[in-house]
Parts: sequence; C-alpha cells; structure tokens
Amino acid sequence: MSMQDTASSGVALWRLVADGIERGIADGRFAAGDKLPGEMEIAETYRVNRHTVRRALAALAERGIVRAERGSGTYVEAQRLAYPLRSRTRFSEIVGADGREPHGQLIEATDDVATRELARELGLKTGAPLVRIEAIRLADRTPICVSTTWLSAELFPGAGEVFAATRSMTKLLEHYGVRDYRRGATRITAGIVDATDAARLDLPLGRPILVVDATDHDLDGKPLVTKHSRFAAERVEFLVENG
Repeated sequence: MSMQDTASSGVALWRLVADGIERGIADGRFAAGDKLPGEMEIAETYRVNRHTVRRALAALAERGIVRAERGSGTYVEAQRLAYPLRSRTRFSEIVGADGREPHGQLIEATDDVATRELARELGLKTGAPLVRIEAIRLADRTPICVSTTWLSAELFPGAGEVFAATRSMTKLLEHYGVRDYRRGATRITAGIVDATDAARLDLPLGRPILVVDATDHDLDGKPLVTKHSRFAAERVEFLVENG
C-alpha cells in the first residue's frame, strides 16, 4: 500500500512520516545525537511536501524524541540523563559516567547583594556583596539545565572570571582552595519554562522544567554557594540516593 493510499484510508501523511522517522531511531539508523536529514531530503524520501515534514518533526519534538536547533538542523534526543541526588553531586561526573561530554557555558556574571533568603542560605548579613553567575550546563551538545549561582564576593573575589575560564563550579572552588564540598538539603519543584530559559534550553514555550534549589557546604559545614537550577524535565530523571 502506498503512502498516499494509506493516507486516504484515514491516516494523516505527517503521522506516517513521524512514524517512519521514529522507526529509524528505534532500529538504530539514527542514533542519539545524530542530525536527521534535511526537510527536503525527508520530503523526497516519503514523497510528501515540506509542510508535511515540518508537522511530523514538530510532533516528534513535542514528544521529546527529536530537538530542532536554530540554524543547525534537527537532532535525535539522547535518552534521559540519570541524575543522582546525593551529598556529593557533581554535574561533570554524572554526565561523564553516562558516557557523554560535560560542558559549561557562562551566560553572565554580575554583582549582586544578599536578600534575606540568600543571606540565610550563605550565612551572611542581608545586603552583603555577592557574585551572581548564570550558566548553561550541557551533555554533549544538549542543554540540560540553566543555573543561577550566588557566592560571597568577599570570599570569592573575581569568581565570574574564574568560572568563565574553568566553566566548572568544582574547578572554581578548587581555585579558591576548596578541595571538597557537600550538598545540603535539596528542594525540587515543578515549573513551566519561561521565554528566557526556553531559548537557553532549546525548549518550546510551555514545556515542563524541574526546579532545584540547593546550597553546598565545605566539610566543616560552612556554606559556600547556593544555586537555583532549572532542568529540562524531558532530559533528566532524578535518582534520590540514601546516605
């Protein structure tokens, strides 16, 4: 039965194209992270127009199977990253253990002052000077989370420049002599991505995110950094580990 015959029997052409691409992913023709053929090539393969291809790709993106990168193309989404939440949580180690390459990108580093809540988390006085770091964390080329991190400007002078050079919070802390640190309590809430984070995470507006708030301490229990991170919910699964 031809694609046109099947469509005439009640199955939309775009769904047939989407099913065909999904089968290609399932049988290994397209692996996680692979770039799919262009719209024109897909249209020629399935003998449909580009509008039909776009609708098929949009449906697959809505289900988290593929991801369109602006100006680059459409890529097969990797499986969800298993992300353990433990006392010693390191993004680079978690991503590396999953066989992917961790990356950090600085968005901006700015001066800030401690609100009452931030002062409480960091053990500082309200109004104390802070460094505020906005960054994106990626596994291979896939954005996983956007994080906002606050540190004491007195304890960590020039922290923004250090992060820009190291692209790692662990290496930033090592620069200031902190060789090890532990995660305090972690609070997780659900949310919907806003326009700013949607662009940073390469997500459509309205997609779910997991919001993680946590503070890291040195081995003596002194607060070091506090973080407000927004994870693409379809790209991670949190594993809560005891001990």
